[in-house]
Amino acid sequence: MSGHLEDLAEYEDAARRASQAHYVLKLFVGGSSTRSARAISRVRGICEEYLPGRYDLEVIDIYQQPDLASVNQLLAAPTLIKERPEPVRRLVGDMSDEDRVLSSLSIARKGA
Repeated sequence: MSGHLEDLAEYEDAARRASQAHYVLKLFVGGSSTRSARAISRVRGICEEYLPGRYDLEVIDIYQQPDLASVNQLLAAPTLIKERPEPVRRLVGDMSDEDRVLSSLSIARKGA
């Protein structure tokens, strides 16, 4: 029986660490298009709601910094890369689907 308690304690500890983790995100966009502005607004809104004070978001315009697009092996924009906490994750395309963004960032929906 103690094995189950140890497993539960490990799970709770991992969940606690995840809920306190600091996120490092990069959002690659293509210029000042409506699509880019919408992606920036959506990602910032999600971060403020689910990660207040626990994230760094760098927005990179691939037209102004094409070398970073190449280094990060981007195929399309917008692309959101979660560098920390690991594992590294990428989300390509429209950022309007909140569930998809949360899943890609490994963030549980509030109340779930």
